[in-house]
Amino acid sequence: MTEFIVHSIPGSPFGRAVFATLEEKGASYSLKRVPMRTPEHLALHPFARIPILQHGDFHLYETQAILRYLDRVLLRPPLSPNDAKAAARMDQLLNVSDWYLFQGVGNVIGFQRVVGPRLMGLTPDEAVIEAAMPRARQVFDLLARELGERRYFTGEAVTLADILLACHVDFFRELPEWAPLAGPHRNLVAWLERMNARPSLIATTWERVDALDKVAAE
Repeated sequence: MTEFIVHSIPGSPFGRAVFATLEEKGASYSLKRVPMRTPEHLALHPFARIPILQHGDFHLYETQAILRYLDRVLLRPPLSPNDAKAAARMDQLLNVSDWYLFQGVGNVIGFQRVVGPRLMGLTPDEAVIEAAMPRARQVFDLLARELGERRYFTGEAVTLADILLACHVDFFRELPEWAPLAGPHRNLVAWLERMNARPSLIATTWERVDALDKVAAE
């Protein structure tokens, strides 16, 4: 099968979810770093976001679409439940990840604490972070309730929802906000530990993807 090319940048939780899914499937892939918000980028994604998947002459953007495509063309192991209700839970959680965990939480606190300082030399704005915390608590509380006593979010098997959520939640693990957000939820902390122990997550940390990017540039 033709190698998958992922147009992304190191550090993107959305890009990491695609890499991790490819790792779960045992598929061959490479990273092509996106020159952000350039004509080249806009030619790949009309709204200048990442990642973009290239599979032969087929290009696809939007992370959920990419993850589902990979699960359809790479059949083993399956990362979507067969049961209709469990599949609906997975779809619901994928949307929770995009619209509530990232929007207003990850893209605020993660940017202020990690992306801005690391990539742009910015100082975190503590007032902006504090303003985002009520929404962040609401989302983490919700995730803990949705997980409950399950091993993974839809049951005993990892799904696309676990992968996408883990890539976003893991962004918080080294931040001062981790303790107040996740500390009250032992089930959520244990779930993330299980996810981070998977080879797919180990292989796709910011540092590992950054190394992949440098190899690709040589």
